[in-house]
Amino acid sequence: MGSNLNLLGEIECDASIMDGKSLNFGAVGALSGIKNPVSVANRLLCEGQKGKLSAGRIPPCFLVGEGAYRWAVDHGIPSCPPNIMTTRFSLAAFKRNKRKLELAERVETDFIQLKKRRQSSEKENDSGTLDTVGAVVVDHEGNVAAAVSSGGLALKHPGRVGQAALYGCGCWAENTGAHNPYSTAVSTSGCGEHLVRTILARECSHALQAEDAHQALLETMQNKFIRTMDLIIKVGAITELGAAELFTIGSPFLASEDGVLGGVIVLRSCSCSAEPASSQNKQTLLVEFLWSHTTESMCVGYMSAQDGKAKTHISRLPPGAVAGQSVAIEGGVCRLESPVN
Repeated sequence: MGSNLNLLGEIECDASIMDGKSLNFGAVGALSGIKNPVSVANRLLCEGQKGKLSAGRIPPCFLVGEGAYRWAVDHGIPSCPPNIMTTRFSLAAFKRNKRKLELAERVETDFIQLKKRRQSSEKENDSGTLDTVGAVVVDHEGNVAAAVSSGGLALKHPGRVGQAALYGCGCWAENTGAHNPYSTAVSTSGCGEHLVRTILARECSHALQAEDAHQALLETMQNKFIRTMDLIIKVGAITELGAAELFTIGSPFLASEDGVLGGVIVLRSCSCSAEPASSQNKQTLLVEFLWSHTTESMCVGYMSAQDGKAKTHISRLPPGAVAGQSVAIEGGVCRLESPVN
């Protein structure tokens, strides 16, 4: 509902979900006519957990386009007319961006003028080009899951599929195990092409098995995502941010890109003993929630089952930092106690 429109003025959404306990995955790409595409991805995951279909057929985990729509309707997920899903805001943004695109094409022979128009367009529409919602969650037993849903870039080509639908790119979740001391869940946002080429969700999850989660996320953004540029680090608790530091780093995967736009939310948990002062001998979960982005800003929210509403925070690059060439990292730590039986 209200997603970015493609070149034809239509909504096509991508979504995926991953269960950290079973490691099952469900996804849809370029899906139209469904209000909440992630519900279809979740249904694909659940149906896949039931085992093989008739005649030994393998159940699908990733469907696109018309096939995804028909599968959703056949499995009881209600459709939604396109005119309801398109809001006045998204339609106005489409018309504005389409006019700028047509104008840029008409002056294509004047390189200097075209370059100025493109730069101006990018500055004016940074807030409207990225269209992604992600979530990471952990329950009282330490099971994690992650999901992501996106309408994609404004004026994208019809049929384009971004990172939100692709395995290891849009989201990743994996419970603790023999080779994983921590349970991790990751969801990504940003330019899908950049995130696909770096498989950023899975890279972050694997890196978070290191002891220092903040340092692991920092090094992943350095070495697996952004190309050579200055790096801005914001460290500390959610309400107490430290000073910024500068680094020069590089990644070969996006070396030809002028600016790399993306963001991640990551959750890491492990079992630990109760506080020393506590008289109760029960296990608690130590949960770390971090986020990082190269965009000018990113909105995050967090809550527990005991909270009446989510707490929200808008993370921003420090003054003077250039979007696509700098990265902000913030986060916090909390303990979650298992409910008393």
